[in-house]
Amino acid sequence: MKKVLCLFGFSMLLFAGTAQEKQTDYTEALQLIEVWLDAQRDYDRVPGMSVIIVDDQEILWSGAFGMSNLEDQVKATTSTLYSICSISKLFTSVAIMKLYDEGKLRLDDEIDDLLPWYDLKQQFDDSWPITIRTLLTHSSGLPRESNHPYWTGPDFPFPETEFLKSELQKQETLYPASTYFQYSNLGMSLLGEVVEELSGMPYEDYIKQEILGPLDMQDTRTFLPEDQYGTDLAIGYSALDREGNRDKVNFFQARGIMPAAGFTSNVTDMAKFASWQFRLLDSTSAEILKSSTLKQMHNVHWIDPDGENTWGLGFGIVKTPDGEKGVGHSGGCPGYNTLFSTIPAKKRAYAVFTNGLNTNRTGYARGMQSLLEKYKKEAKKDSEQEEVPDLDEYEGYYHMLPWQPEVYLASWHGKLVLLGLPNENPAESMVELKYMEKDLFRRIRADEKLGETYEFIRNEDGAIEKFKRHNNYFSRINK
Repeated sequence: MKKVLCLFGFSMLLFAGTAQEKQTDYTEALQLIEVWLDAQRDYDRVPGMSVIIVDDQEILWSGAFGMSNLEDQVKATTSTLYSICSISKLFTSVAIMKLYDEGKLRLDDEIDDLLPWYDLKQQFDDSWPITIRTLLTHSSGLPRESNHPYWTGPDFPFPETEFLKSELQKQETLYPASTYFQYSNLGMSLLGEVVEELSGMPYEDYIKQEILGPLDMQDTRTFLPEDQYGTDLAIGYSALDREGNRDKVNFFQARGIMPAAGFTSNVTDMAKFASWQFRLLDSTSAEILKSSTLKQMHNVHWIDPDGENTWGLGFGIVKTPDGEKGVGHSGGCPGYNTLFSTIPAKKRAYAVFTNGLNTNRTGYARGMQSLLEKYKKEAKKDSEQEEVPDLDEYEGYYHMLPWQPEVYLASWHGKLVLLGLPNENPAESMVELKYMEKDLFRRIRADEKLGETYEFIRNEDGAIEKFKRHNNYFSRINK
């Protein structure tokens, strides 16, 4: 098994609860998460991936897979830098709300009052005003982009700020304000200009001094550090072509679109950003923002008429599969797909950074979340489990080619679980096996009755070489 697991202080990590609540040791679940992510990355042909799971003020797990630079075979690590793309918008939103806390703006201030040079045409006479609130919630009616083709390769011609400004007069609103959701990089870039206008500081200086510095986010920048490209900064790669290949994508800088899509970071720094939010939500004191301000940012301020898009102040708001509120943002830039997701009620956060396009970063986060939730739920039954011998010798990879590329067997609360790889829904599709006697297990059905047998076969040296199910064999794979 490829070793990338990094575990921190399990005895101190637990979901929020009373001091008397039994703490959950997630070691087995996290080992299975490592195996699952490693396989998903291989089968999805993602060049490199860095991942972190945060539990309140602690890192529960972090890992890295694959290569940050395919050409030079540089391995991805948890310190690898990625373009975080639209996650940049969260820092711009925090900066805006800090100015709000300081009384320098109101949410209903109109953009043309704050930026004297703003001259984009409002084509709807009966439109509501374009305000700070509508820009933060992507309900302003502005077009998605500035009047430049900066998502077009191979060179991605992002405009300097002065060109973004000069092209505004050639653009017009797409919808009346406060009517529809329209994600807008242009709108968030204008909010970056508001930060400059009201703070009297360059945008990048304000972000560094007022947000990144206080949070000790030393590896987060408002730009891509070109001198680290291919070493500390991952190289970006395209979406898969029909032959299953990814091409190297040209280096870029977001320039005038920086407040919407220009930042770089690593998952370790994003863990600090998550822990700050969990800390602040429980506090009565201000830390960068007032607690009440962050809570408002996490609340829904806009629901699209179709009900599909719900937004807070800069944050996307979703409902997780288990019904909790999820708060965060995803990102996509030339060569990179990223995700930052928090579940405030559980004080749990996930960051998934990849250096390839069209990667399933949301699915990876949901898979991790579902495995942890399943493991915690079943931990309550731990006291009811019968004593069983050490199951480590049964763990590992097996295959039944050509039918099944590989399966993985892992220990799980005194049982074995079988997980087919690759797998889009690991928690829902795993098969649980009950120990009966040496080398013999039976499947535990959904109704908790026992099903077919799984018999392990040893070679003449006593090592397990395969198992039998329904009179057919899965051979062990040595990795």
